[in-house]
Amino acid sequence: MKPMSLSPADRLIVAADFKPDVEYGRLGAKGKVLALARSLEGTGVHLKLNSVLRACGYDLIDDIHALGLRVFADLKLFDISETLATDGMFLRQSKPELLTAACTTGIDAMRALKAQLPDTEVLGVSVLTTFNDDDTKAMFTCSTNEAVMRLSRLAAQAGVDGLISSAKEAAMLSAEFGLLFSCNTPAIRPTWAIVESDDQNPDRVMTPAEAIAAGADRIVVGRPIVQAANPRDAVMRTLEEIASAVA
Repeated sequence: MKPMSLSPADRLIVAADFKPDVEYGRLGAKGKVLALARSLEGTGVHLKLNSVLRACGYDLIDDIHALGLRVFADLKLFDISETLATDGMFLRQSKPELLTAACTTGIDAMRALKAQLPDTEVLGVSVLTTFNDDDTKAMFTCSTNEAVMRLSRLAAQAGVDGLISSAKEAAMLSAEFGLLFSCNTPAIRPTWAIVESDDQNPDRVMTPAEAIAAGADRIVVGRPIVQAANPRDAVMRTLEEIASAVA
């Protein structure tokens, strides 16, 4: 369900998408995540973990919680109902604040996952932000907007808590689902950010203010923060931008 009141820190998710270290492999990536978490200690933001969480295990969630940060387990779970229920059982002990499942896994599987995680906000992933209309026509025989809406309706029937989608679709989703879902938008670039190599579809990228105005509850920012010389300073600048947008 859409949260009623969020602070700027509640609204910011920092994507800690580190690759394996050349010398130390997955332990090097884990070290980078924890170094980032220590640098952001006390800010109250979420850290988004994806590949590194699969590689290093759910104890990493506990390590980040110990530093006073929240965790977005961006696992995009996809499997049969029994397996997603088991995934939920494993995750329940670590209590990530946010967790993703692919809407294409189906209504029953999303419902089974949510049943095991009453204290975690489960988010359905509709169409990845790298996709364009050609991609969705090839995969779903429809436009990006139509694919987002079809998949979001599956999430609604499953009773999950929110959606992950491009900010470009936030207004459309808000109009359709109202207070039913939280809206969480990746591919956000602060106005001050310079990202030299960007794999996002530029047509589906927004600034924090644009995303929030469109109806986003939370935004995901990755490289502008994690590649900054001072990630904490980059977080504080982003929080200021968010605060200005919701003032």
